[in-house]
Amino acid sequence: MVSPMASLIFKRAKWCLEITRTSRNISVSFSTALPRHHRQHHHLRDATTATPSLRDSLVSRSSRRHHTSYSQSRSIASTARAYQASAVNDIERADTTPSPSPPSDLSSGFNDEPLILDEGSRQIDWSRSFHGLSTTPFPKEASDTLLQPIDPQDVEVKPDGIIYLPEIKYRRILNKAFGPGGWGLAPRGETIVTSKAVTREYALVALGRLVSVARGEQDYFSPEGIPTASEGCKSNALLRCCKDLGVASELWDPRFIRKFVAEHIKEVWVEHQVTKKRRKIFIRKEDKVGYPFKETKSTAGAF
Repeated sequence: MVSPMASLIFKRAKWCLEITRTSRNISVSFSTALPRHHRQHHHLRDATTATPSLRDSLVSRSSRRHHTSYSQSRSIASTARAYQASAVNDIERADTTPSPSPPSDLSSGFNDEPLILDEGSRQIDWSRSFHGLSTTPFPKEASDTLLQPIDPQDVEVKPDGIIYLPEIKYRRILNKAFGPGGWGLAPRGETIVTSKAVTREYALVALGRLVSVARGEQDYFSPEGIPTASEGCKSNALLRCCKDLGVASELWDPRFIRKFVAEHIKEVWVEHQVTKKRRKIFIRKEDKVGYPFKETKSTAGAF
């Protein structure tokens, strides 16, 4: 059973109007009491026997009473129709109001294609332009900073034996060479999100000139990790762009890699403290094995 949401009642001596609104429909009920015939007969009888002036007065008074009753009924009916139409409109508006859309799924992409500037704009559209590429060398002070040999203490090693320079070290070198705000990364296309990775192309711009273009990439394991992967993708593109400036170029030199591994890297067998599985990893000789691994001498249970 549907309970009424609102009820409007008009009552007079000879009629009653009730309008009820529910969440589904509108109902209107109108009832009236018929005028008493003996009163009408009495007025008519008086009108036939009275003087002409009295007769006119009785007829005029009876007409005014019936006219007023009719006008009131018509006014109440108009009010009822207006109320009913307003209520119906409210219900239809509530039914057609769109529900809040769910948050977009980032696995389908970011929809962040770079803004394309007008051809006549004075600004450089770095999403397409190659402005300043190879026009002139950078100042000697900046070049010396970019090409200086890397400090072996800054180099890290992954458990699989791959050596690398942390991303923050690249930013420090660029800030030292060009100054904070003297360089930047400009996206060259929209972010592409696959089922396992995020990728996007970036341009490295320094002192108002294009330096290099590279595509960064970063894996992710769940949709919640896509925003973090997009930031890792940007950092990966920065590392690749810096190769054209000669920053940490030793890390792509096979001879340097073999020498560094022989002098600074060691292999150890470790056991996972939760799964109890054992494996071989690479760490720097001065470092210790960290959680969740612990160093072990036995290779039993290795995988």
